[in-house]
Amino acid sequence: MADRTLDVVLFGATGFTGALTAEYLAEHAPARTRWGIAGRNREKLEGVRRRLVERNPAAAELPLLHADVEDPGSVRAVAEAARVVISTVGPYLRYGEPLVAACSAAGSAYVDLTGEPEFVDLMWLRYHEQAQATGARIVHSCGFDSIPYDLGALFTVERLPRGVPIQLAGYVRARGTFSGGTYQSAIGAVSRLPQAAQAARRRREREPRPAGRTVRGVRGVPHRDAEAGGWVVPFPGIDPQNVLRSARALERYGPQFTYSHYLVAGSLPMLAGLAGGAGTVLALAQLPPTRELLRRVRPPGQGPSPEQRAKGWFRVRMVGEGGAERVVTQVSGGDPGYGETAKMLAEAALCLAHDELPERAGQLTPAVAMGSALIQRLQRAGIAFTVQQA
Repeated sequence: MADRTLDVVLFGATGFTGALTAEYLAEHAPARTRWGIAGRNREKLEGVRRRLVERNPAAAELPLLHADVEDPGSVRAVAEAARVVISTVGPYLRYGEPLVAACSAAGSAYVDLTGEPEFVDLMWLRYHEQAQATGARIVHSCGFDSIPYDLGALFTVERLPRGVPIQLAGYVRARGTFSGGTYQSAIGAVSRLPQAAQAARRRREREPRPAGRTVRGVRGVPHRDAEAGGWVVPFPGIDPQNVLRSARALERYGPQFTYSHYLVAGSLPMLAGLAGGAGTVLALAQLPPTRELLRRVRPPGQGPSPEQRAKGWFRVRMVGEGGAERVVTQVSGGDPGYGETAKMLAEAALCLAHDELPERAGQLTPAVAMGSALIQRLQRAGIAFTVQQA
């Protein structure tokens, strides 16, 4: 990596979340960080650079790199130029693979925001072994999916005794508005549940399991939880998957580890409304005509205003038990989907670029790739990791 011309390249800076990530880097990246932005439209990239100069005059010298997912050579050149590549170009199932492939071949680190389980499983099947061979670190889900849960679980486990069975439950509450890109990714994911199940099955057949340890998810049932603050419902998706993958990779999670993941709905009527809305979207997404209607609700490129983002917040509460001890922790911050997501993504890339980290390679979770080093970075950046009860 010593011959790389840049430490970090942001691919997708002209998009909504990409622009927020570029702004964060312009304001917070150390002066020694050599970084640039990449995309297929030079004029738009120049527009981003002009806006960044208002936040940091040094951005006037920011390198602009051409990269188009339909031009493998351009994507390969970006991967070979950078120690770490950030991708905010989704839906990832449609646009994400060329950059993962290029970083895996080049031995570069890669981070993204994806919450698409099928994409993550397919990338593991296709590139994990190559990334291990080249030393590449492919780290998906470095935003609100799934850093608060993955690192929150690690933060909690590290406060329980070693070498004992551990039971952990996570409870998420959040307020925020989603962008068109996030909405499009979600519609695409729920429309491909059979394909996602097939990719997950193929991965389970190939992926080694930890020797002498057991790690499993416990789905749980909807119930009223006074400590969580109301009714809770099991919340499947990529977040509990990442917590369990970290637990399989790290012995610190104990000889027997179980994890349950819940969304705090509050009242029973709100829980019923969430279930009804989710069921309706799931049904409509299965048929092309109704799926197309859903896609028109929020086109790509749209996102919440600064005023809307200022009202956003999230709290992830972790309740852990092990060795007759119990600990309750919380990860909390502001606008989950955009302001804090841009912060998490940028800090993950800076962590991979600058920090002393375990020598691991392949497709990794944030906890396995960066662990406590990233927790410390996020704490300094204003995301709170606190012990509520011990």
